[in-house]
Amino acid sequence: MYRHLLIAVDGSLLSESAFKKALVFAKEMNASITLLRAIPEDHLTVYQAEMLGAHQAQHTDQARKNASAYLDGLETEARHALVPCETAVAVNDHPHEAIVDTAQQRGCDLIVMGSHGRHGMTGFLLGSETQRVLARTKLPVLVFR
Repeated sequence: MYRHLLIAVDGSLLSESAFKKALVFAKEMNASITLLRAIPEDHLTVYQAEMLGAHQAQHTDQARKNASAYLDGLETEARHALVPCETAVAVNDHPHEAIVDTAQQRGCDLIVMGSHGRHGMTGFLLGSETQRVLARTKLPVLVFR
């Protein structure tokens, strides 16, 4: 049914739990996975404009390295489970855009992610990346809670 899953992870316990469940699901479906970690663009505030470029580039490079190292650990886990796996790091202030865009670019047919479970007024005011993905994509989305 599903051949290529995009699994969005953010380092939280909830997203790691969703990853583990999605890994079992992918294995059962004989599907491959793409693991995505979206990191925000760096918006440093400095007093000297000439410092901005160097610091911003260093910070973004370090964030990419950290995200890649995190994804490498999950990729190893997927490979041990015999699930074909690719990884991607996206720099975007809006993770939902990175998730939807990466799923389309990589030819995924299902997006998997965790829900942080905000309810009531907090959920209404703050929303969630999961809700934004659901509103923006035409792909099916499997949400683990």
